[in-house]
Formats: sequence, structure tokens, C-alpha cells
Amino acid sequence: MLRPEELGEGERERWRELRAATDVPRSPFMEPEFTAAVGRVRPRARVAVLYRGAEPAGFLPHERGVAGQGRAIGLGVSDCQGAVLAPGVAPETGELLRACSVSSFAFDNLEAGQDLFVPYAAEEHATFVIDVEKGYETYESVLRTRSPKFLKTTLAKERRLGRRAGPVRFVFDERDPAALRTLMEWKSAQYRRTGRRDRFAQEWIVRLVGRLAETRAPQCSGTLSVLYAADRPVAAHFGLRSASVLACWFPAYDPEFATYSPGLVLHLRMAEAAAAEGIGLLDMGRGPAEYKDALKTGERAVHEGAATRPGAGAALHWLSREPARRAHAFVRARPRLASLASRTLKGAARLRRS
Repeated sequence: MLRPEELGEGERERWRELRAATDVPRSPFMEPEFTAAVGRVRPRARVAVLYRGAEPAGFLPHERGVAGQGRAIGLGVSDCQGAVLAPGVAPETGELLRACSVSSFAFDNLEAGQDLFVPYAAEEHATFVIDVEKGYETYESVLRTRSPKFLKTTLAKERRLGRRAGPVRFVFDERDPAALRTLMEWKSAQYRRTGRRDRFAQEWIVRLVGRLAETRAPQCSGTLSVLYAADRPVAAHFGLRSASVLACWFPAYDPEFATYSPGLVLHLRMAEAAAAEGIGLLDMGRGPAEYKDALKTGERAVHEGAATRPGAGAALHWLSREPARRAHAFVRARPRLASLASRTLKGAARLRRS
């Protein structure tokens, strides 16, 4: 049982080898660099290292709560979670949790195919993806066939933005810290405006994003993309990329330019730039949204739930998380109720601001 910073380079390289050998998209959230960054801002981050003989054969990055409740590393912000195991390695789940000194292992974006934890999933969710494996032109042709009005309108808005606000340009990997600060300010305002919990009000998330913005590893690199009009940022996105996957994480735009749909334009340019970089998949994450429906080419499954072992800790986990999760699931499954809940959140947000 190690802190992330205690992993040696040999162990990290073995971790990378095991991920490279899988047939699932290589999400940057499942790489040792992401766990290391979380470890710098979350003191209770740990990695369980499993051995087969003298060789590391598995890794389980996790966080241990004060009461012994475990959770996936970076739970709440990580869009891909689970164990990294060599073929044929299948520890008994309860024994693994006991070895980690946790009574439970909670997850909300468990990677599909995680046989160790999928049996404990309470819900399956769709994560929305853009496939640009065959190039951006092929993706655009898919949009022209499936949603011709959407693509035509979005491109027209991009041209109109250029005429009225100045020449439009896109930077796929912007290194200006001021642009990142602007993005976080936009995103915080969006969270408050829609009545959602402001993630950037949590210091550890701000620090985590700052560390990942400086991370430059082949399979986990912080990537800030910015859409400019006359050198003024109008939309931006910060995410993580591996050699084959761009994990879309924090997109936002300047509300002053909302009429031009700069967020949609940004995503099209991100898809184009990602394809040019050899990236084949953009993962927009779970959670329904109109822009995801317009842009997606497909969906992949992720899971939410918790593995537990018998004892008081399991009961404590159930009491602390399960009622709220079930309430959210009940609302999500009823579109009219979900719409009412969204309007209520926005109304409450307006009252707080007034």
C-alpha cells in the first residue's frame, strides 16, 4: 500500500504496460500521472499494488475516507475509474478492500469491463463520444448526414462571430495561465447560474487542474483549448489527453457571445485538431446535454455504485450515499421531473444572486 508519490518508475512503467495491453480506449484518467496529481492534493490517496511473484500485476488507485470508506481516485471529477490488472489476475473483491483497509469502494464512472467491480454497480450510464478515428472530414460528413441543419447553423454562427467580433482562431494546446484562469471563472459562474455545486469553489480541484495543466506525459497531458475572436477568448476547454483519447472535462464560454454558440464551435475545432494529432476519440463524459446529442457519434457505458464488505462500514456507506443516489436516479428517469428540477435549481440560483 503506497502513496502515489512512493511508486517507483518501474512500477509506473508496469502500470503503463498493463493499460497499453487492454482493448479499451486509453483514458488519461487511468494513467499513473493522473493518480500522482491527485495524490499531491488529496493526502489520503493510496495505490494498492498487487504482485504475482516478484512482478507487479495490478494497481488499485483509491482514496480512504476518515471513517474507512474508500472511493475511486479523484471521485467527483474523474471520468474513468477502476483497477489496472494483468490478464488472469482476479483478486476476491472483499479481500482486496480489506487489504486496503476500507469498508467500501465507491465509483461513479467505472470503466466498462471492470469485472472486479461491475457486479456491484447500481446504475449504468452512457458516456457520449465523438469518433474521429477516420479523420475530421469523415466526422463532419456524418454530421452533415445526420444533423445537416445543426452543422450548417453552427458553421454560419462561426462566420458571423468573425464578422462581428473579429477574426476567429483556435488554439488546441494553449499554455497561457491567464486563459486557464478565465475558463475557471466562466465555469464557476456557469455552475452558480444553473444552481449546480461549484467545483472550482473547492481548493483541491483548483490545485488539481493547475497541476494537470503542467503535466506533459505521452498518455496523460493537460490540454487547454481556446477559441479566440480578435484575440479575445470567447470559449475554452480544459481536459486530458492520451495518445488516442481526449477526455473532455471542463468546457465553458463567455455568455456575452452566447448567440454565436461558441461552445459548439469550440468542440468542432477540438475534434478537428484532435484528429490531426492522431487522437481517435473525444469522450464528452456522462450526463445528458443537448450539445452532446448534437455532436456525438456514439455512446459507451460507465457504471455507478460501490463495492462493500460486510460490517458497520458498509451500513455507513449506504446511509451516507445511497438515499441521495436513489433520489437522483428517480428524477433522472422522469424527464418532466428532471426538467422541473433543473428549472428549480436555476430559480434558486437567481434568488441567491439577487
